[in-house]
Amino acid sequence: MVPPLPLQRCRRRQPGFTLIELMIVVVIIAVLAAVALPAFLDSIRKGRRADAVAALTQVQQSQERWRANRGSYADETELSTAPPDGLGIDATSSNGYYTLSLSDVSAAGYTVTATAKSGTFQASDSACQKLVLRLAGGNVFYSSVDGGGSADASDSKRCWAR
Repeated sequence: MVPPLPLQRCRRRQPGFTLIELMIVVVIIAVLAAVALPAFLDSIRKGRRADAVAALTQVQQSQERWRANRGSYADETELSTAPPDGLGIDATSSNGYYTLSLSDVSAAGYTVTATAKSGTFQASDSACQKLVLRLAGGNVFYSSVDGGGSADASDSKRCWAR
């Protein structure tokens, strides 16, 4: 007869995760967040540019009404002055992400600029710090200014989604 084998201790595996499995999951989540978060924030900035476009369009329409009644365009001092002495447009966009300014006002045109307000999330929109609408001789020109201050009229589609 064969002698019985000594009893071996049965070691049962405890349910749950090991530390290595948990660290792998953390690394995967970190990589996904590192890729997705900048793209998400960029899409928020792009969406908020609509605030600037709406404000610039409002100024453009008000300027055309002003010119139809007076024969010239309103200047910077008349931008926020209440009607009938001015356009009655607040110098800040409706959602507060941009400030508006008029310049180069003449009988034939003007330039209106929407600048991202400092201290807001939109100020970190380095590609489109300023959106510029220029009316000259009846033609509208769209351009943008990046965070470094260089103007770009050639690639206006980058900031002006039309």
